[in-house]
Amino acid sequence: MFVSERMAKNLIMAGSDMTIIEAKTIMAEKGFRHLPIVDSAGKLIGIVSDRDIRAAMPSTLLTKADYEINLAKVMNVPVGAIMTKNPLTIYSYYTIQDSLLMMQKKKVGALPVIDQEGYLKGILSVRDLMRSFVSVLNINEPGCLLCIVVDAKEKTGQMKKIVDIITEEKIAMGSVLVARAWDNNKRAIFPYLLTNNIINVKKKLMENGFDLIDPMQW
Repeated sequence: MFVSERMAKNLIMAGSDMTIIEAKTIMAEKGFRHLPIVDSAGKLIGIVSDRDIRAAMPSTLLTKADYEINLAKVMNVPVGAIMTKNPLTIYSYYTIQDSLLMMQKKKVGALPVIDQEGYLKGILSVRDLMRSFVSVLNINEPGCLLCIVVDAKEKTGQMKKIVDIITEEKIAMGSVLVARAWDNNKRAIFPYLLTNNIINVKKKLMENGFDLIDPMQW
């Protein structure tokens, strides 16, 4: 799945001369957490987050009078003074997986999407990624998640056995995830079954030598 399929395209952008109060109001009204900043040609030059705006606010330890005076000054400061300049960006042909790893590594909540010339084309946020994986994993449909612990040394055959047992019970699977690092000798397989009646399938899995644990204990 590519970024172009999941990025937000109907963007609200701002110039670097927009005031903090204007940016704060727009973000609150639209429910945004990030506001891309572009130049007059539409090329990305920065990004402002709700965290940047909170950090610019006066300390609540000030007296009420001093707080209000400082707040009035801050609110008229242009966002260009607090934005992250030359932010980390991605292209629309990047994969969702690559983008997620990049966000995790760089600890950012959104990635502006640009073209080869630097023009802003979209923005991909953590919210967009969450919606993507909900769709991919099919967990928006009612069902149950199993956690099956298997021998990591057995490279083949285990998944087929699990799938065969589930399909023999005429149960559809929404998705299957594999955690490759359980411990030195084990890994965990997480099938999401599109049913709430899993008594028989759990019984058959255990009869075939599989260990089941509560997914919340993993």
